[in-house]
Amino acid sequence: MSSSPAPAGRPARQERARAPRTDYAGAVYGSLLAASVVATAGTAGDFPRLQLIVLLLVTGVVFWAAHVYAHVAGERIVGRPIDHREVRRVARREWPIVEAAVLPAVAAAVSPVLGLGLSGTGWLVLAVAIAQQVTWATLGAISAGATRRMAVGEGVVNLLLGLVIVAAKAALGH
Repeated sequence: MSSSPAPAGRPARQERARAPRTDYAGAVYGSLLAASVVATAGTAGDFPRLQLIVLLLVTGVVFWAAHVYAHVAGERIVGRPIDHREVRRVARREWPIVEAAVLPAVAAAVSPVLGLGLSGTGWLVLAVAIAQQVTWATLGAISAGATRRMAVGEGVVNLLLGLVIVAAKAALGH
């Protein structure tokens, strides 16, 4: 929990109540990233399941590190000093990018139990990534106090983004 004072106009109590939040944006972004990895993985040939799992997890970690670095570099550019505590805080905040790769990786791992071949595995993993993307976007809207209509709208927009990725996968022929 931050010991810094609350921004002007916001009581410290409200700031503390908001501190332990889920980074829905990171989870949505990570889910989109995982779906994109699956959609394009077949362009370089067939990936065995283990390679797909590693590709999902490594991509999540690399993009997480890139987000942390971009934040730290951006803060330094505007003249704000960054200490190790701030880097750890940003790293924790961006961690949902990595977490969003885990469920699709698990889907790839269990796909043989479901009797799926490599193509079926790819479609299952893509469906899982898109489903969690829609779920995180909807939960983020609800958490932010959106009306039911707005939350459904968030879900629909994210479903459409996912369907663009599905169309890309289909167009690539895998």
